[in-house]
Amino acid sequence: MATITWNISQLDCLPYSAEGTDYVVTAHWQCTGYQDSGGTMYTGQVYSTTSFPVVQGPSFTPYASLTQDQVLGWIWANGVDKAATEAAVQQQIDNLINPPIVAPPLPWAAPAA
Repeated sequence: MATITWNISQLDCLPYSAEGTDYVVTAHWQCTGYQDSGGTMYTGQVYSTTSFPVVQGPSFTPYASLTQDQVLGWIWANGVDKAATEAAVQQQIDNLINPPIVAPPLPWAAPAA
C-alpha cells in the first residue's frame, strides 16, 4: 500500500468581503501516494481545485488562522470523495508496478543488438 499525503498548494481569496479580508473561495490541492516495490519508488497523484460558496455567518476564520487540516475538511465536505481519490492514486501506482497493458516487441522484428 502506498503512503498517501494531502497538500494544499494555493488558496484563492476575495480580498474584501462582508465576512472579512482574504475570504477563501478556491483551494488548489494534491493527493499524492508513494510506494516502494522491489527497490523502485512509484508515485501517483491527483491534482484538482475545489470552490467554496461565500457563506455569511459567524464561522469565518481569519486567513492567518487557517490550518491545512481545516481547509482539507472543507474540500471533503464540498464534494471531494477522500476515499475514492486515494483509491485512484493507489490504482495509478498499481498500474505502474503491474501495467494492465504492455507493448512487447513485434515478433517479426530482429532483437536489438
